[in-house]
Amino acid sequence: MNSSCADCAVRDRSLCGSLSDAELEALNRLGRRRTVRRGETIAWAGDPNIICANLLSGMLRLVAADADGREQVVGLLYPADFVGRPFAEEVDFTITALTDAELCFFPRGPFEQVLNDHARMERLLLRRVLDALADARSRMAMLARASAAERIARLLIDMGRRAAATGCRAAPDGPLTFDLPMARGEMAEMLGLTIETASRQMTSLRDAGIIALPGGRAVTILDDAALMKRAAL
Repeated sequence: MNSSCADCAVRDRSLCGSLSDAELEALNRLGRRRTVRRGETIAWAGDPNIICANLLSGMLRLVAADADGREQVVGLLYPADFVGRPFAEEVDFTITALTDAELCFFPRGPFEQVLNDHARMERLLLRRVLDALADARSRMAMLARASAAERIARLLIDMGRRAAATGCRAAPDGPLTFDLPMARGEMAEMLGLTIETASRQMTSLRDAGIIALPGGRAVTILDDAALMKRAAL
């Protein structure tokens, strides 16, 4: 194992965490770390698909555009998520960094060959892809029937759960605090709301003592049970 894998913060939660030594060594020979800055686009929809990656830190967003050029955020990627789509000739969604991020990149062709040579790794990746598909379908169903309050609450719960893995707490037993990776307008767009509605729902959660808004984009979840109730979960 090389040093880049030994000090990888997400190794136990990423695809690599389930690999045997032989599989990890095969992947090691391909991987190259790269840092991207907030707002930088990693891949454009419709471009030739040449890379896959593990997201090591930061957050990315997946954006689809319709025939009129209107964009819609269709997904978020968090540390330990897999980026890209092996065996596809074109990039399906534009991938942009919501925050500064670090990734471990693999050229798609050689990565596909590693998958062909290691059937178990291919099955593990397929399981992750199917889980992501299930999440996307769940999100579509939520947008179709959930109220504005439920949509905002569920997004905060999802972000909070992901942030909890990084230990974002002022004290070990303290409330969870994390930075929203997007502006209110972007949140609203992703959830099919107006920015005014999204802002009202955030204010309502704050006034009810369910969350705190310390400043900037920071959010503190003060009452997990109440947030779950607001989300109708």
